[in-house]
Amino acid sequence: MSRSSPFPATRKFREDSVMEPTYLKAAPQTAADVARRDAVRETVAGVIADIRERGDAAVREYSEKFDGWSPDSFKLGPEQIEEIVAAVPAQTIEDIRAVQARVRRFAQHQRDSLHDFEVETEPGVFLGQRNLPVSAAGAYVPGGRYPLVASAHMTVVTAKVAGVERVTTCTPPIRGQIPAATVAAMHLAGADEIFLLGGTQAVAAMAIGTETIGKVDLLAGPGNAFVAEAKRQLFGEVGIDLFAGPTEILVIADEHADPFIVAVDLLSQAEHGPDSPAVLITTSEPLARRVLKLIEQILVDMPTADFAGPAWRDHGEVVIVADLDAAYALADRYASEHVEVLTRQPREALEKMRNYGALFLGEGTCVSYGDKVIGTNHTLPTRGAARYTGGLWVGKYLKTVTYQEVTDTTSSAALGELCGRAARVEQFEGHARSGDVRAHKYADAPLPWAPAGL
Repeated sequence: MSRSSPFPATRKFREDSVMEPTYLKAAPQTAADVARRDAVRETVAGVIADIRERGDAAVREYSEKFDGWSPDSFKLGPEQIEEIVAAVPAQTIEDIRAVQARVRRFAQHQRDSLHDFEVETEPGVFLGQRNLPVSAAGAYVPGGRYPLVASAHMTVVTAKVAGVERVTTCTPPIRGQIPAATVAAMHLAGADEIFLLGGTQAVAAMAIGTETIGKVDLLAGPGNAFVAEAKRQLFGEVGIDLFAGPTEILVIADEHADPFIVAVDLLSQAEHGPDSPAVLITTSEPLARRVLKLIEQILVDMPTADFAGPAWRDHGEVVIVADLDAAYALADRYASEHVEVLTRQPREALEKMRNYGALFLGEGTCVSYGDKVIGTNHTLPTRGAARYTGGLWVGKYLKTVTYQEVTDTTSSAALGELCGRAARVEQFEGHARSGDVRAHKYADAPLPWAPAGL
């Protein structure tokens, strides 16, 4: 994601600040970024329209065009899955099971926190709430350069804990090869259908439905710019977990932070892609300058420097603020996907901050734990969406619905009279009459508008 600094250089950050934030490094948005997004939007719209019209034939053409992949069937059968899983190293399978157990345990705690209830609000008036899972969910598990095995845990395990009956998964081949560990993770997580299919064509096929791919009710999972745009365009036709962009990290650090750890953690997320923002907000100028030097040193022989380097060059930011209150407030303006708090008292952020996808408190944890192993969900809001939504969780797969029942005739008559008055204020005569007939039947209220003879 490209983003300009949230404060113009001439504007004070806080009226009571003793200093304005100082950007040792900023990342302004460029015209090229806008043009790139427009091109993605146009391409995705064309693919979706074609798949809507031609179904499987269009899906196959785009898969062959973008991934060089056109097997007899994109869907893996039970025997194929067994063979693929059997070929995955035993340690990898053991690790997948261990991580999924953590994700499942946390997701189950989330589900247990959601309670159905029924209350009698007045005599004979029963109101209730239920949390019902969607019938079918589509989970997109990215591939491309990196086989994001962990995304299978986050999307499929969570959906199954929520009670989703059918979970369809799609993941792309990687350079013409089956991503065996990803397939194993999807299978062990409980996926009901596994398709080797990637990109916009996969997302559109699950959302629209084709001859061989069943339509789902909700799409979940991260992806590249084309996948994110496809989800955006299909939202409304199906539900989505959230609008997602390139991975983001924001680190809040004071003078007690270890600059080497700060530098390493910033680059850990920059390696996701050349457009991944990495931001440091600190109260310590010496630490900020040390981090800048360390990042350049680490990048020299970092295996993923071809992604992390451009991301840091074009989207990295380092900001010095007056104090930690200013740091928390500025971080809330960024509303970043991941926020690491590397300060002497990191839990202070729980009280001081409100806009973030996930907090990582103290040196003992890091964003990479959340991405890969710790058990919380790593599908989180980006592009400032943390201002209004959290990340993927059990509740995203649930519909909170209500029901009503009135068994006491006196209560129904009273509600009927109230409904009649309330509806007529809004000039909804039909609504009013639904209340009138109950007030008439149960309490002999007048019914002047009724046809003669009734």
